[in-house]
Amino acid sequence: MSRLLLIAARNLLQHRGRTLMLGSAIALVTLLLVLLTSVSRGVQDTMLRAATTIATGHVNIAGFYKITSGQAAPVVTRYEPLVKWVRQEVPEARLVVDRLRGWGKLISPTASVQVGVRGVDIDAEPELARVLSIVQGDLRGLRRPNTALLFAKQAEKLAVRVGDTLTLSAPTVRGANNAVDVEVVAIARNLGLLSQFNIFAPKQTVREIYLLKRDTTGAIQLLLRDPSRAAGVAERLRAGLTRQGYRLLDAQAEPFWMKIPIVTREDWTGQKLDVTTWRDELAMLTWILTAFDTVTVVVVGILLVIIVIGVMNALWISIRERTREIGTLRAIGMGRGRVLLMFMLESGLLALGATTIGALLGVAGAHLLNAARIELSPGFAIFLMSDTLQLAVWPRAVVGAAALISGVITCFALYPAYRAARLRPVLALHDVG
Repeated sequence: MSRLLLIAARNLLQHRGRTLMLGSAIALVTLLLVLLTSVSRGVQDTMLRAATTIATGHVNIAGFYKITSGQAAPVVTRYEPLVKWVRQEVPEARLVVDRLRGWGKLISPTASVQVGVRGVDIDAEPELARVLSIVQGDLRGLRRPNTALLFAKQAEKLAVRVGDTLTLSAPTVRGANNAVDVEVVAIARNLGLLSQFNIFAPKQTVREIYLLKRDTTGAIQLLLRDPSRAAGVAERLRAGLTRQGYRLLDAQAEPFWMKIPIVTREDWTGQKLDVTTWRDELAMLTWILTAFDTVTVVVVGILLVIIVIGVMNALWISIRERTREIGTLRAIGMGRGRVLLMFMLESGLLALGATTIGALLGVAGAHLLNAARIELSPGFAIFLMSDTLQLAVWPRAVVGAAALISGVITCFALYPAYRAARLRPVLALHDVG
């Protein structure tokens, strides 16, 4: 085997021009695949970070309470024992918090906007301070009642600054309107589409608006150490809650507000819980991830076809040029299997070396693009939840990209190598003569 590897390496060095040309093309495809994968992963990470900051956990336990069969409120009653049970049931959760949520109108002296209201306890959610970029005021102001955090776009539309007072109006659970004056204590940098329709307020303020009891919340949100396990954790929670005697809504991959008309039409009263994942709550935005993945597959697929054709042509030329060499090797006793293996090793060495270089260049390129902080247009920023392009280098994806391209190229080199191994020594020597 070592001798065959040496022969394969020498052949690559002997034909430096062809090796450099093919190796450069393979490295370029690998570089593009790493960059595209990093963009896709970066978009997902950015969206997930923004979403779990504003609207959802990786897994959520929410639900509806119906006072009558025709009235449904998106609240969870007697939630504290449920939070304690969740923490025991899901030890892999790095954070379990409850939030109140509602929908109302925010009114300034000059304008008004419809907003989702997120009732939070900032002392229980340290990640808010790490993710939200405050451009005015202080996030700690939300410790006081009747305060609010707005995002920059909302503050601009309402023409308000930190210290100004707004009126927050919302319908209560029983259908009556209620209002409370809130002071703007902080303005945060925009986080895309979700930040245009949501504000933060203390939980006490949200309870006051909706006339809710102290033991009522909107949703219990779980942040997992590994977000990819969200679906499995959700299924486990559904089974566990059923064993605990809770009534559950049928699983639907939709945000909670789209379920309100359905629940309102159903004939039942009391509490029913609903277990969802972040993909369920952001069903409208996950198509962006699918689009990026599809583009990546199509582009890389086209490039791979081009590279595979180039490798096969190069091997055919190499076999033609080395017909006498192959005949000599066969004449002195080298079997067909070893000739086949020699050519496979040659293409494998070429692919492995080129993909390694391409992967390293891709990783370096991703870091350079992040350092450059490329600004996105407003249209892209809304959907990508960031005003700058963010790439996330995932080591497993980098290794997978290099392995995929190396494997494809090596496999497609099998047929030319097989034809080389099938050459008869006498005919090969005669062809050259």
